Order: sequence, then structure tokens, then C-alpha cells
Amino acid sequence: MPELPEVETIARLLRPALIDKTVLDAQLRWRRTLAAPSPATFKRQIIGQKILDVSRRAKYLDIRLSTSHLLIHLRMSGDLLVVLGGYQPAQHDRLLLRLSDDATLVFHDPRKFGRVWLVDDPAEVFRDLGPEPLSDEFTPAWLYAALARRRRQLKPLLLDQTFLAGLGNIYADEALHLAGLHPRRISDTIKETEAAQLHAAIRRVLTDGIEHNGASIDWVYRGGDFQNHFRVYRRTGQPCPVCQTPIERIVVGQRGTHFCPRCQPLEG
Repeated sequence: MPELPEVETIARLLRPALIDKTVLDAQLRWRRTLAAPSPATFKRQIIGQKILDVSRRAKYLDIRLSTSHLLIHLRMSGDLLVVLGGYQPAQHDRLLLRLSDDATLVFHDPRKFGRVWLVDDPAEVFRDLGPEPLSDEFTPAWLYAALARRRRQLKPLLLDQTFLAGLGNIYADEALHLAGLHPRRISDTIKETEAAQLHAAIRRVLTDGIEHNGASIDWVYRGGDFQNHFRVYRRTGQPCPVCQTPIERIVVGQRGTHFCPRCQPLEG
């Protein structure tokens, strides 16, 4: 699933291709792709709207229209393409938006997990999300206090989108290694200095991921090269870049997790 850096990269690529185009027609090819509203209401409301901006919130794409917001969560296999010229739908295309200037926005999703919302206020969908890790709201003091209020293992907590929005498996593993914290460490044992280290590590791995256009590790997301700079993720048995100890893989919260047993001892 694309995480914050990948979704941010997609938003940046779509922005110049979509801004100022008008939606001329909408073709929903799989009903459950549309989370809200009904298909008839969706088509009636979106046609004629102009695309004003493309941005990101957590792992959601937010396409701001004249009077609404088109929100898209790519989930496991979703992909967005802007095609110029006449476009014939492919097998796994779930939604087509015909645009002005002979362009088509294609939502391609083989596994059918992706979802689309058309809403007046994005808060309808975003209300339960935690803070953005690259925002001013996310500070070392906030993180320390938030960790102290919970008693959960670090890795599952960092993946909880109501706690912190945008982190996924890749960047949680990378941040925990950079901070020197074991993924099974209990959150309320984290000291203030450790919280500051984790805060800096989260921001660094996300910023580095964006600079490298995200990570391309499967057939869905393409174009990034952050996978060439992983510290621990998917490097089981390879030497830790810090101490040369072989990287280990364990399961934490039902998620495959990569860490260095020497740099990230379980303590506290």
C-alpha cells in the first residue's frame, strides 16, 4: 500500500496534469469503489466541476473541485493515471473521469480495495485521523505525551492512523531503526529523549522518502527509488548499516517487521 511519501509523490505528479480541467463525464465501472454518495448523485454532482488543486492528507489524495472534494484512497493496488486522447477502458479500471482538453483520469485497481468519496467537507472522512507527521502540530512534546498516554507496542501504535496519519510498514520500520527503538517496546516506557529521537527519525525517513519519490517495491507503485536506501525494511539477513549485525524479521501486530537486534534492543 502506498504510504505518505508515495501518495505525496502521486499528488505532486497529478497536480499540473489536472489543475484547471473540468469534469465532463463520469463512468463508475465497479459500484463498491464509490464509498459516498450514491452513483447517481456522484455523477450529477461531479460533472461540470473544475479541478482547483490536488493535495494529500495522510494516505488520501484530495482533489479539490469547484464545490466539492474528491477523496481517493488507493489501498493495496490502486493507481491513478491521466491519459490524453481517446481512452478505451482496461479490465481493472474502476472509475473514469472524462476531462476537458481531451484528458481522462483513470482509477485502476485490480484488487478492488481502493475507495472514492465525493464530499463537501473532507472532515467527513478525515475526522478520526491523527496529526500529520510533517506538520507543525507534530512536535517532540506532543509525541512524548501521546506515547505516555497509551500502553501499546510501538510498531502497531505508529501504524494506527488515528494516532499518527500517514505512516505504514516501510517507514515505521525505518524510523524505529533510525531512532534505535525496538518495535515491541511499550509506548509508555519511552523517555522524553527517546521520543525526541523518534520524532526526528519519523520526519527524516518521510522527508527522505519524498525526496526519492517514494519506494517502488512492487508492481503497483512505480517511479521511486527509496528502496535503494532502506536501512532495515526487507533486508532480512543483510548487515545493519550501523553495526553490521544481520537484520531480523519478526511479526508484530500481524505485520512483518524488520529491525536490528543490536541497535534496537528490547528494554524499558
